[in-house]
Amino acid sequence: MPRVSSLSLVLSPALPSFRRAFSGVRLRLHCPSDVRQISSLGTPQVASMAVSPAAPPRSAYVHLPFCRRRCHYCDFPIVALGSPLSSPGNYDDDPRVADYVSLVLREIAAATGGAAPQDYPPLETIFFGGGTPSLVPPRMVSGILDALRSSFGVSAGAEISIEMDPGTFDAQRLRDMLRTGVNRVSLGVQAFQEELLMACGRAHGVAEAHQAVEIVAGGLDNWSMDLISSLPHQTAAMWEETLKLAAASSPAHVSVYDLQVEKGTKFGQLYTPGELPLPSENQSAEFYRMASEMLAGAGYEHYEISSYAKPGFQCRHNLTYWQNRPFHGFGLGAASYTSGARFTRPRRMKEYASYVSDLEGGAAAAAPPPPESADGKDAAMDVVMLSLRTARGLDMKELAAGFGGELAAAICRAFELYVDSGHVVAMDEEMAVIPASSFRRREELAGGGVAFLRLSDPDGFLLSNELISILFGVISP
Repeated sequence: MPRVSSLSLVLSPALPSFRRAFSGVRLRLHCPSDVRQISSLGTPQVASMAVSPAAPPRSAYVHLPFCRRRCHYCDFPIVALGSPLSSPGNYDDDPRVADYVSLVLREIAAATGGAAPQDYPPLETIFFGGGTPSLVPPRMVSGILDALRSSFGVSAGAEISIEMDPGTFDAQRLRDMLRTGVNRVSLGVQAFQEELLMACGRAHGVAEAHQAVEIVAGGLDNWSMDLISSLPHQTAAMWEETLKLAAASSPAHVSVYDLQVEKGTKFGQLYTPGELPLPSENQSAEFYRMASEMLAGAGYEHYEISSYAKPGFQCRHNLTYWQNRPFHGFGLGAASYTSGARFTRPRRMKEYASYVSDLEGGAAAAAPPPPESADGKDAAMDVVMLSLRTARGLDMKELAAGFGGELAAAICRAFELYVDSGHVVAMDEEMAVIPASSFRRREELAGGGVAFLRLSDPDGFLLSNELISILFGVISP
C-alpha cells in the first residue's frame, strides 16, 4: 500500500509510533489564496473519540511483509521474495512465507498470557497489511484468523480487510481469500499510466491493474482502491485520467496519498521534494483539490484527509486509529496501542523472532506505559492530531472534559484567524456552521457555543500540518 504523505499525514500501524508520522513532516503547501468560507464536507457521520485508552482493543493489525520487490518510495519493513519458486507464479510453497506466518501464530498465542478468549471483547476489525498480503496463501491467512478467534474472539459482523496488489491474484485466489472470512479488499493500483508505475518500481502494469479491478469488482462490494499523487513526471492530465478511471471502477472506498520522499529509499536518493521531476508544491495542492472535487462529484464522502467513501463504506479499521482507540498489532514492525501505551515490534526478522521467543518466555507483551504527565500534554496532542484529520473534527466538549476548559478556549483563540480565512470550520452541537463573526464573539468562546472544529475541504486539509503544529504550540508552549 502507498506509504505516507506530507499532505495526508497517514498513520500506519507499522510505524514505530504515531508521533513519528508528524515529527519530521514537511510543510509542503503554502496557504492557498482562493480559500472557501464554508467546508463542503456536509454532515459527517463519524463516531466519538471518547474511548478510554485503557479499554481492551477491539481491532487487530497483522503485518504480512512479503513483496515481489521493494517499490522505490517504500521504507516499510518488507521481505522482497524475488522470482517465485513455484511454476504457477506464486509463493505458496516459499518456506520464508511459512516460517514467518508460524512466528505470527506464535506471537498471537503468546500475547494473551494464557487468558481465555472470553476475557477479551471480540475483535470488530482486522486488517492484513504489508507488504503485499495477497502473496500469502489463503490457507495461511485462514490460520491467522483462526488464531485470532482462539485468542480474542471475532465478532460476527467484523470487518476483515486485506491488501492485494494487481498481478498477485486471479479470480479463484480471490474466492479462496474470501472463504477465509476476509470481506474487504484494499487494491493497490496507485496509477493508471505505465510510465508512472515503472517509475515507482511497481511490480504490476496497467493491464494487470485493469484485470485486478475487474476481478475484485466482480467478487465483492466492499473494496477500496489506493492511488498516489505527486509522482515523478506526473502531470495534471495523468492525475485526472487516473481519478476518472478510479471513479468509473466504482470502488466503495478510495484512498489518495500524496507521495512523500523518505530517506533510505531509492526516491530519497534520486529526488528532492518540490523539485523536478517531482511536481511543485502548487501542483501537489492542485492534485489534492482535483481528487476532492472529482470524487465528491462521483458520490464519495471525503470523511478523512486521504480517504473517500460511498455512504456506509468508511473503513472501520482505520477509524480505530483516527479515533485514538486501542488496537492489537502483530508481525514484523507492527505497532500496538494497549493499556495507554504504544509499542512497536522489531523491524528486522531476526530481532522479531527473538521478540516472539521472549514473549513466549513470559516477557511483557508491550513496553511499560509512559509516566503520566500532570497536564496530559501527549494525550491532548494525540487527540488533536487524529481528530483534525477527520471530517467530524475536534470535539471541543470532549476536549474540555478531558483536558480542561482553558485548553479548549485557547485552541479556539488560536484558530480565530483560520475561521476567518475559511481553513477552519466551527460548528455547534447540531453540526451547523457558526459564522466567523459569531465565532469571534467572546460569548461563543466562553459559553460553550463551539462544539466542533474541523478543517475545511480541501483548503484546510491542505494546510493541516501547519494548523496542527499551531495547536501543538498551544498545548505545549
